[in-house]
Amino acid sequence: MGFLRFGHFKVALHYKYKRMTTLKKGDKAPDFSGADQNGIIHKLSDYKGKKLVVFFYPAASTPTCTVEACNLRDNFERFKALNYEILGVSADTQKKQENFRKKNELPFPLIADEDKSLINAFGVWGPKKFMGRLFDGIQRTTFIIDEAGVIEDVITDVKSKKHTEQILSS
Repeated sequence: MGFLRFGHFKVALHYKYKRMTTLKKGDKAPDFSGADQNGIIHKLSDYKGKKLVVFFYPAASTPTCTVEACNLRDNFERFKALNYEILGVSADTQKKQENFRKKNELPFPLIADEDKSLINAFGVWGPKKFMGRLFDGIQRTTFIIDEAGVIEDVITDVKSKKHTEQILSS
């Protein structure tokens, strides 16, 4: 809830916020292209024939994002054995992504989507509420894309400590 002032009157505004993504199971994944922490370009077509986990997170090196990324790191061999590749995406700079990846020894690329082209293509930028404040940002969301580039599942209620189980049980 926010407030709007008219002179000495204060009017309560009730915000309704919802997830922005309109992509759903069965939709063709957006044909994306983005540079990782090392400047290497990753495209959807690079992953044809493999399952792809694309997880969007608000900011590198923040506590919840670190827990989520490390949960995927700790289970990376399970993903590889099941023919999955993993890409992390945030609006951070390449340098921040590189530092986050090195510090946490993440074995998968992190896309530095500073212009928010992937974020907008997947529809994960929108209103969020944090500590009672409403603002626009990346909504933590994971897309599981099959070998043909079709969305197999969309996880919007991400449980950072149990994210691998959420993905592999979908």
